[in-house]
Amino acid sequence: MVPVKLLILGARNTGKTALCVRFITKRFIGEYDHKKEVTYRCSRALDHEAVDLEILDVACKEDAAASLESSIRWADGFLLLYSITQRLSFLDVPRLKKLVEHAKQSLVVPTVLVANKADLEIGREVTTEEGQRLAKELRCGFRELSVAEAVLAVEAAVFQLIRLVLDQQRPLPDRRSYMLTVRHALTRKLTRSKTMQW
Repeated sequence: MVPVKLLILGARNTGKTALCVRFITKRFIGEYDHKKEVTYRCSRALDHEAVDLEILDVACKEDAAASLESSIRWADGFLLLYSITQRLSFLDVPRLKKLVEHAKQSLVVPTVLVANKADLEIGREVTTEEGQRLAKELRCGFRELSVAEAVLAVEAAVFQLIRLVLDQQRPLPDRRSYMLTVRHALTRKLTRSKTMQW
């Protein structure tokens, strides 16, 4: 069982807790206590691998930068959430990504940008193209979805992030052994071509 720790970040009323609950229970609940910090735990099979998952949903606080740092260091991957009906939540995403990069001391951090409330098209303030462009700038995956309407889309977003985390955790092949393998393959090929008669 591979342990994976995820952190959901975003402005108030973007659907962070709803996304967690939807992923864990497949149910949608609209109202939550925004003052509580909750860690959700579950196990999932993904690509023939058992994953022991912890998802931290941090409480919304006005002065959250300092308190967020330890939560960011704890996590392996990040879902950055904004609401398509709240431009301010979208404009806050680059600040959150900078906090993550600073705390992790890395520009390569498994992250998926999630645009929520796609079912509220009539109140849209952020276009899909803007979300895609921001994800590209921030080097993130991107998903636009409705937590309220699409459990499969929620699962796809979380699974995308888990895959990014697992890819980063897997050790790179040993460079020396890789080079030796290539050298032997080339030697065999050259030897075979010299002995062939044309």
